[in-house]
Amino acid sequence: MASVRGMSVVRRAEPADAEEVLRLRQVMIDSMFEADRSTDWHAESLPTLRAKLAEPDGTFAAFVVDHPERPGALAALVAGTLDYRIGRSANPLGTVGYVFSVATDPDARRRGYARACMDTLLKWFRERGADRVQLTTSAEGAPLYASLGFRPKPDPLLELRL
Repeated sequence: MASVRGMSVVRRAEPADAEEVLRLRQVMIDSMFEADRSTDWHAESLPTLRAKLAEPDGTFAAFVVDHPERPGALAALVAGTLDYRIGRSANPLGTVGYVFSVATDPDARRRGYARACMDTLLKWFRERGADRVQLTTSAEGAPLYASLGFRPKPDPLLELRL
């Protein structure tokens, strides 16, 4: 567990946290994608998320901080996955981490929760052999990631929606 201001606050999310995890993921989505504010997909997503949160040795992990003023609510969320890419000289195991959801409840910001969660997720990636971690950031999140050592990388990313 990572700590913030001397308290142990970061923990691995559990299946019972699934609804709050989705709520915070929606906070992140709302901040990055103006046109995508629908929550209709939450009910369909919950069973899969609960199953993934129940896999302690899986390739997905979410770390959270309980909200200090609202029992049962989460203050912060960081989620990521391990991905396998065929190895190369710099990474023979081919293990890469990807951070895809970082969010802090609007009334719990500026307390170090996202940083503590990121520190825990980065440790989780290192323990599993990842040689690098990738993410996409908003302008608001960029200073946090820069302070953790993330650097912009020109990437000719292409995407096909199926």
